[in-house]
Amino acid sequence: MCGIVGYVGAQQPSGRPLEVAMGGLARLEYRGYDSAGVAVVTLGGADLATAKKAGKLANLTALLEAEPLPEGTASIGHTRWATHGAPNDVNAHPHLSEDGRLAVIHNGIVENFVQLRAELEGAGVVLVSETDTEVVAHLVGAAYRATGDLTESLRTVAQRLEGTFTLLAVHADVPDTVVGARHDSPLVVGLGEGENFLGSDVAAFIAHTREAMELGQDQVVTLTPGSVSVIGFDGVVVEPRRFTVDWDAAAAEKGGFASFMDKEIHDQPQAVADTLLGRTDLEGRLVLDDLRVDEAVLRQVDKIIVVACGTAAYAGQVAKYAIEHWCRIPVEVELAHEFRYRDPVVDAKTLVVAVSQSGETMDTLMAVRHAREQGATVLAIVNTHGSTIPRESDAVLYTHAGPEVAVASTKAFLAQITASYLLGLYLAQLRGTKFPDEIAESFAALRAIPEKIQQVLDAAEQVRETARSMAEATSVLFLGRHVGFPVAMEGALKLKELAYIHAEGFAAGELKHGPIALIEEGQPVFVVVPSPRGRHSLHSKVISNIQEIRARGARTLVIAEEGDEAVLPFADEVFFVPQTPVLLAPLVSVVPLQIFACELATAKGLDVDQPRNLAKSVTVE
Repeated sequence: MCGIVGYVGAQQPSGRPLEVAMGGLARLEYRGYDSAGVAVVTLGGADLATAKKAGKLANLTALLEAEPLPEGTASIGHTRWATHGAPNDVNAHPHLSEDGRLAVIHNGIVENFVQLRAELEGAGVVLVSETDTEVVAHLVGAAYRATGDLTESLRTVAQRLEGTFTLLAVHADVPDTVVGARHDSPLVVGLGEGENFLGSDVAAFIAHTREAMELGQDQVVTLTPGSVSVIGFDGVVVEPRRFTVDWDAAAAEKGGFASFMDKEIHDQPQAVADTLLGRTDLEGRLVLDDLRVDEAVLRQVDKIIVVACGTAAYAGQVAKYAIEHWCRIPVEVELAHEFRYRDPVVDAKTLVVAVSQSGETMDTLMAVRHAREQGATVLAIVNTHGSTIPRESDAVLYTHAGPEVAVASTKAFLAQITASYLLGLYLAQLRGTKFPDEIAESFAALRAIPEKIQQVLDAAEQVRETARSMAEATSVLFLGRHVGFPVAMEGALKLKELAYIHAEGFAAGELKHGPIALIEEGQPVFVVVPSPRGRHSLHSKVISNIQEIRARGARTLVIAEEGDEAVLPFADEVFFVPQTPVLLAPLVSVVPLQIFACELATAKGLDVDQPRNLAKSVTVE
C-alpha cells in the first residue's frame, strides 16, 4: 500500500532533500493517494520541518508552494492509502514524537496498536490522530530520549510491534541520518555518491541511481551520506545483496500518453518480448536461469497450485489451461487469501506458483510461507527485483514488464501469462511430455505475439469509439469459454476498477444456468469467441450463446479472430484480433477489453491511473 521515500545527502543544507522526496512520491503515488506528507531535517538543532495534506500529491505540492519548507540535509516522504483513521490532514504522515523532534512514516498495519495506545495514554501522552503510526512515533521518541541512539530506538520498538510495517524515522539531533525498519512490508535501499536513498520500491529513487540493495525480513537499516549499515531485529550485523535496476526513470514517465495506463497498454508488445528474451540456449532449448530448483525436484512434481490475487489470479487461470495441456500435471488456481485458511493438501511433490506484480502482495506472501511450511516447493513469478516474495521462495521467474504505475494492471498481466507459458514449456521439456520440435513451435508462436498485440493496438480506434458511446452504461457483462473465460473475468475487473460500474465475467457455458436472467433489452455483453480452428466444438457453442442473448435484446460486442465470418450475423459489433494459437489467444484477446475500460472511464471523466479506494501494491491482509 503506502509509498515511502527517504533521503540523506551532503551536510550543507539545500533543497535537494525535499526535491528527492517529492519526486519519489510522484513516482510512488500509485501506492496510495489519500494524503501525502514530508519531513525535512535541518541543521542547528532546530525542530523538524514538516508538511502534510489530505488528498492527492498535488495538494501537498500546492501547500509547499504557499508555505515553503527550509533547506535541509535529510528527508522522508509518504503517500498514504488509509487504514487506521480517515484520510484527512491530521492522520496524514509524518507523525511526530511528543517533543516534536522525531518524525516517523509507516507502510502497513500495527495490529497491537490499541494496547500500545492505551499504554501511552496511561502515561499521560496526548495523541492527536487516529493512526497506529502516531503510536510508533511516540514510542520511538521515548526510546531515543532514553538511549540517544536512533537505530537502537527503532530496533527496540520494532520488536514490540505486531502486524506488518515498514518504518522510516529521522530526528533533529542527527541531521545526517535516516533509519528504516521492515517486517512483512517492502523497503529497498538506493546507493548513491555522497547520498543514499530508501523507498517502497526502486521507483522512489530511480531518477538518481540504479544501484540498489535488498533488505530482508526483520532488518533495520541506517543511512548516512557515505554509509549504509544493516542489522537484524536481533542486533546481528547483516550484509545485504546488491543489484542493478534494469530500467531507468524514463520508463516510469508517461512518454506523451494521456495516462500511465494508456502508456502501459501500449508497452505490452515490448513487455512480452522482453519477458521472452534470453530464455533459450544455442540449441534452442529453454533455459530459465532465474530458477534455483534442482531439476530432479521439478520432475517429481505431481500437482501445481497457482496462488495469486486479482488480475494475477486470472493470469493463473490462463496458465492452468496451458500447463495442464503441455505437461499433463493437474493445476489448481487459488486466491491467495483463501489458500492457507482452508487447510490445503500440499506436500514435497507440490509446486506452488506465486504470482505477484510487486512481489509484495501480503496475501500471496503469507500463502508462500504456508506452502513452504507444508514442504511444498515454491516458485515466484514477479516483476520487481529485490521484493519479498521471490526472496522467500525456492525459485523465481522474473517478468520484464518494467515499472507499472497505473493501479489497474495491464502489461504485468500479459507478462505474467507469458512467464507462465515459459514455465509450462520448460516443465514439458524437462519431463518429456512434448517433443522438442513441438516446444520449439510453441516458443516461436510466443515470439510472434508482440507483433500481433501491436496490430490490435494499431486498430484500437473502433474499440475507443464504442467505449465513448457507452459512457452512460450502468452494467456490462462478459462471456468466454476455455482460455476466454479468465479473459472475460479480467475484462470485467478492469471495468469495475476504472469506471465504477457493475461488470461481471461469466463462463459462457453457465449462461443458461442462471446469468441469462440478467439479459434485458440493450444490455451490453462482450463475448470472447474461441477460434474456429480449435480441435473442439467450442466455437459453435459460443456462437449459440451469442444468438441466445441477442434474441433477448442484448447488445453483442464480439471479440473474434480475423477471418471468423460466422460471428457477423449475430454481432452488433466485432473487434477482430489476429489469428493466434488457441492457448496463446488471451495475450491478444484481452487487449481490446483493456482499451475499452480505459477509454470508457476516461469518457466519464475519471482518473484511470488512480481509481478510488485502490492502491497498486496490497501489502496488508
